[in-house]
Amino acid sequence: MIAENLAGKRIFVTGTTGFLGTNLLERLLRAVPDCELVLLIRPGRRSTVEQRLAREILKNDAFDRLRDDLGKDGFAELCARRITPVAGDVGRDGLGLDDDGRAALASCDVVIHSAATVSFDSPLDSAVEVNLLGPSRIAATLHDLGASPHLVAVSTCYVAGNRRGAAPEIHVADSPFFVDVDWRSEVDGARRARSDAEAQSRTPERLAEFRSRARTELGAAGTPLLADKTEQLRGRWVSDRLVEAGRARAASLGWPDAYAFTKALGERALLESRGDLPVSIVRPSIIESALAEPRPGWIRGFRMAEPVIISYARGLLKEFPGVPEGIIDVIPVDQVTAAIIAVAARGPLDEPDVVQVASGSANPLRYRHLVDQVSDWFGLHPLYDTEGQPILVPEWSFPGRGRVQSQLTRAKTAIEKAEHVLQSLPLRGTQAEWTAKLETKREEAERALGYVELYGAYAECEAIYGVDRLLGLWDDLDADDQAAFGFDPRVIDWTRYVREIHLPSVVHHARVRTTPGGRDAEPREVRLRRQVLAPERQLAAFDLENTLIASNVVASYAWIATRRLPTTDRLRFVAQTLRAAPGWLAEDRKDRSDFLRFFYRRYEGAPIDQIEEDAAEMLSDLILTKSFPAAIRRVREHRALGHRTVLITGALDFVVAPLAPLFDDIVSAQLDRSGNRYKGELLEVPPTGESRAQALFDYAADHDIDLREAVAYADSTSDLPMLEVVGFPVAVNPETRLAALARKRGWLVEHFAKAKGAPNRTIPIGPQRRRTGGLANPLVPGRTA
Repeated sequence: MIAENLAGKRIFVTGTTGFLGTNLLERLLRAVPDCELVLLIRPGRRSTVEQRLAREILKNDAFDRLRDDLGKDGFAELCARRITPVAGDVGRDGLGLDDDGRAALASCDVVIHSAATVSFDSPLDSAVEVNLLGPSRIAATLHDLGASPHLVAVSTCYVAGNRRGAAPEIHVADSPFFVDVDWRSEVDGARRARSDAEAQSRTPERLAEFRSRARTELGAAGTPLLADKTEQLRGRWVSDRLVEAGRARAASLGWPDAYAFTKALGERALLESRGDLPVSIVRPSIIESALAEPRPGWIRGFRMAEPVIISYARGLLKEFPGVPEGIIDVIPVDQVTAAIIAVAARGPLDEPDVVQVASGSANPLRYRHLVDQVSDWFGLHPLYDTEGQPILVPEWSFPGRGRVQSQLTRAKTAIEKAEHVLQSLPLRGTQAEWTAKLETKREEAERALGYVELYGAYAECEAIYGVDRLLGLWDDLDADDQAAFGFDPRVIDWTRYVREIHLPSVVHHARVRTTPGGRDAEPREVRLRRQVLAPERQLAAFDLENTLIASNVVASYAWIATRRLPTTDRLRFVAQTLRAAPGWLAEDRKDRSDFLRFFYRRYEGAPIDQIEEDAAEMLSDLILTKSFPAAIRRVREHRALGHRTVLITGALDFVVAPLAPLFDDIVSAQLDRSGNRYKGELLEVPPTGESRAQALFDYAADHDIDLREAVAYADSTSDLPMLEVVGFPVAVNPETRLAALARKRGWLVEHFAKAKGAPNRTIPIGPQRRRTGGLANPLVPGRTA
């Protein structure tokens, strides 16, 4: 009956890039062979709807069964013959359709609207535009076209709100617990909330806050990166305000979140604006992996339960709220799609009807039973940590949501305080990774807190969703349809579903470690290092300070400046330098370029010949003793592989000139000259921050190098612009901010050390030359050489 009733029909479907929509499309293609499908797809920024259809939908493993049955060419022919993609967006009036799209919609016999903003923490205005207004926009567009297809709108059981007891298949406005609000006013309010938040985010005080936070995270990364980060923080702040507004408004009216709230008002808006358009509403509960179709366990992306399950299996969720004897109303995705297709095949009733696709009233899954099954399964099939050790799952005691939120909030606050302390210290290398590890812990606490805030209400939900109409629809099917389109929740064996279908699928898609692995598994850093040293790389760019040598511009200046000072003046110089060092460090962390300009003025009046002579001697006494042998070997490895090597540094040219044999080219800072003396002013902008990245761009262009095949080595967030433009960034002995970023982005981190026995002087003093008498030492005013 189902396939026959839909034979020859054109079906317009929204939301096929999502979990439910992909399963629905596959089922229609395979089980309803004589229908044609028109898919509404939103164009991407750089992709057409045809490209999105091919890449994001039809490549999904949901279609593997069809590909196997028909072959690659047969599947392609089927899709070309039966699928028509049209560009549009349910978040826009008129659905954003062009004339061809409008004609395609007008020709359809059935419209299945499954597109939605399904995130429980969507910004309020986004949820309103898609979930609330989306269904009524479809109805309005159909009215404009003079078309009256059967509209099957997919909603959610949770439009019933935070209620206890029976939640029957009735319209939301017919519920005795419905709070009567004007959906049009809610639309206006959400749009004003966006406008207000945008305006507030642009006040001088807020912008100063965002700039400060950007600098805290990125340090002296340069103006472009700091500006980009500032704008990201501003946008995130606006989004967070709208998420809070959605939660608050939903809670004030008795819904768990903005998703359920906007879905409920979306139903009401549709029924008020439909006119004579035939409408059916299908409400699923929590949609999870497939029971059977297209294969057991099929899932696309992580739904509600999966992040919680994986966090629990990794030992990150020590507690989670919930009512142990309560019901978790889960329904496999293939049962939902089968029910949607059955409603479409049945056709509209005289009045809009509601069909709920849920399990709680017909075949309840108790929360304690679910937790016990998950705990037992991971006891038998544990995940493994980075050391190859099995992770023991915690025992949940089912505390209240407020208690869990308080515990996680306290933990997050304590970690943030520790992070702040460590970030203020000049840590580097393995010590700096303490901050990166703390950041990981903070993110884990934030993630756990987010799960509790988002999903805790669903674990505590005590509504029982009626499915009388669903079961009536099932009973009306003949045996063949029941075999082909199963949606009877009573047939689900929850123990088997959880243990044999759902959990194996969740673990497979989570890409977590499921075997001991241990020392036999290739460490991640080995794999990344192999990529960095692959023959196909073209260029290796190196920073100098704390990347190749454990030194800096102050150390080289101190060595040269003290070279010709008597002993008493040397001691005075050391004391002055120690007093000034904290200020220099602060200035360097604030803006590397400004610091170099300021500091290099100390070379004003220095004789060029004398400086170059001393710099040549400094190679063996300072630079080589401070160098990292592993870093020098790395430069030579790149050269042996045929990669070009370039040193890009803010150090002065005469300091790094002795390193020229190591590199193909050196890009460094240069002082202006006046006769035979330095002026103490830079000739050009020093290669730091974004100017370092520009120098790398220019170098790559001059030598026809693809930066996607380039490697860059650096130690500080001031080097971020250079690290971000290459395909293979490497953080070397990173300071705290860069260590955290490198860990988050999955970059290779190298810890290069000085040779054993190398001198460790806080302030390097140059070996004293014999005084030649009378000649003033220009590097230390008032002193003679």
